[in-house]
Amino acid sequence: MKPFLKRYMRNYGAVGGLAVMLLVVAIALAAPLLYPESPWMMVAEPLIKPFTDPAYPFGTDMLGRDITAGLVWGARVSLLVGLLSTGVALAFGIVIGAIAGYCGGRIDDALMRFTEFFQTIPQLAMAVVLVAVLSPSVYSIMGAIALVSWPPAARLVRSEFMTLKQREFVQAAIVIGQTPSRIVCTQILPNAMSPIIVSASFMVATAILTESALSFLGLGDRNLMSWGFMIGAARTMIREAWWMSVWPGVAILLTVLAINLIGEGLNDALNPQLRKRGE
Repeated sequence: MKPFLKRYMRNYGAVGGLAVMLLVVAIALAAPLLYPESPWMMVAEPLIKPFTDPAYPFGTDMLGRDITAGLVWGARVSLLVGLLSTGVALAFGIVIGAIAGYCGGRIDDALMRFTEFFQTIPQLAMAVVLVAVLSPSVYSIMGAIALVSWPPAARLVRSEFMTLKQREFVQAAIVIGQTPSRIVCTQILPNAMSPIIVSASFMVATAILTESALSFLGLGDRNLMSWGFMIGAARTMIREAWWMSVWPGVAILLTVLAINLIGEGLNDALNPQLRKRGE
């Protein structure tokens, strides 16, 4: 664990991304304490400019809602959707990829054709259709994002399994009579986790962007404040109140950038070639 942390800490961008991400998580967790009232409430005069009133540091929108409260509560929605949808997509992708990579043959062909079917349809377009059909809610958004996100994970896991199942330790496990399920769970999957973890970090960033795009298009959960909704609601006021769209846009940018930097840091720290060179 210590060598991993040492390699990770050498990547200053990854350390900065982790610091930003920890700050976002802390703000999201503390939202009920920082702003116990609903972010939908009208609490002040409309269109207060940023940094002119200490009570509303990022200003208010055209209805007098606090932009800062919206940003804080929006962080909860973005992280919730990003993490849960990625978890579901990753679990499904690992199962499909593991079966295809370990079994091979016709099973592999059938599962990969099934995977390719989902990859032929643009992710955002499919997510928009699914959310519109199922009616917009946080559950339909997470389900739609998970459904369009699992194919890359499945192909990655398949590739890792096809490589690892030829290794000597797997062949030895087969010779001593271990069951396929035990070989997959105890021998192959643990050795395939490094690229899966790195891929998962990028999937979270993509899920946050997809959720923001859906909310911007009016397909977000109307009971939850989100960054995408704030940008979408502000597009008619871009000339009069630039801050309504700029601050949630900056929040999305910083969060996604931080997650990508963390992913790059994990890739460097978990790279076996770097471990061999002692870097």
